Amino acid sequence: MTASDDMTTPWLSILGIGEDGLDGLSAAARDLLARAELVVGGNRHLALVAALNKPTLEWETPFAASIPRLMAHRGKRVVALCSGDPFWYGAGSVIAQALPVAETIVIPAPSSFAWAAARLGWRLEETITLGLHARPIELLRPHLRTGSRLIVLARNGRAPAQIATYLSGVGFGASYLTVLEALGGPRERVRGTAAAEFAIADIRSPVAVAIEASATPDAVVIPCVAGLPDELFKHDGQLTKREIRAISLSALAPRGGELLWDVGAGSGAIGIEWLLAHPANRAIGIETREDRLGTARANASALGVPHFDLRLGSAPEALKALPTPDAVFVGGGASRDGVLEAIWQALPPGGRLVVNSVTLETEAILIARHARHGGALLRFAVERAGPIGGLTAWRPAMAVVQWSVTK
Repeated sequence: MTASDDMTTPWLSILGIGEDGLDGLSAAARDLLARAELVVGGNRHLALVAALNKPTLEWETPFAASIPRLMAHRGKRVVALCSGDPFWYGAGSVIAQALPVAETIVIPAPSSFAWAAARLGWRLEETITLGLHARPIELLRPHLRTGSRLIVLARNGRAPAQIATYLSGVGFGASYLTVLEALGGPRERVRGTAAAEFAIADIRSPVAVAIEASATPDAVVIPCVAGLPDELFKHDGQLTKREIRAISLSALAPRGGELLWDVGAGSGAIGIEWLLAHPANRAIGIETREDRLGTARANASALGVPHFDLRLGSAPEALKALPTPDAVFVGGGASRDGVLEAIWQALPPGGRLVVNSVTLETEAILIARHARHGGALLRFAVERAGPIGGLTAWRPAMAVVQWSVTK
């Protein structure tokens, strides 16, 4: 049986490589390279091993387009070169989706995060690490508070200046940035400056940016609890208010890696806070009005969750092709024919459903659903102190009836 027939035989070696090239590889990694029939990598990686005179295949852009070409050589002795640790914001995780782990040999090298922490003297386990090669800068937002430390892998030499501009724009211009280029190799260079004064030029890839965050007095720091201030959300009145939002999110009980359907997304507040609860969470928001959809997208970007998947449509039609949710929040449209039934059918065992209502018609529906499926019914109202003439009085908001249930 040949190697190409026996798919349990490792044929692909995924090797991490640093800026020190062949000199930094272990004996085992160098042996795999010496026996390789094909070496695959980025232009920079291939240049580091050019002295071996091996047949090569360069990664494409976007990277995922390279996978079919790589798989065409399945069964040969192939080495795929990746920067540092292939499975820490690296190419290894993408490659691993295409074939069983039994077909690979993996030898990682020190990551750029490890090199940066070593240069800065930072405890890596206490440092936030982000890969922003092809991801929005706005993902920095939830992590920004005075005293936080971040190491960010940037896509190119222009990205550090873009990061500095972003930080200044959200009230963190006093943050100190350290730009770390080509760590661990002969081109290594480390320079620093305040974000608001950023003027570092001629930055060469690969580059990491270390951020020691410092907020100005007027900066808004996103707290780590449910119920963000209403003032953080743009809206036209269609907003689940702070106190109701906190209760609703408590009932939804977000856990890491789960998917939420936010039906009747409005300003997007529930979905946004669901995503802020854990970096691996996902959310799909359905909204019938295009103007509100645009507002929700702007809120998601401003609050650091630009990956909120917001879609124009009406339930139940818009729910038919969606992936199975772990939890569903209904902030509007619960009285529409077929909506709650479609959601209930889509919800898997153990899935959570939370529905809020302020109308008698929807309240009656929720009471009937509660009688059929169980769960909890709550009715709560919030009163806020406000001026009345020259004095102060309580101003009640509309009472909310909430049905929450685990299937």
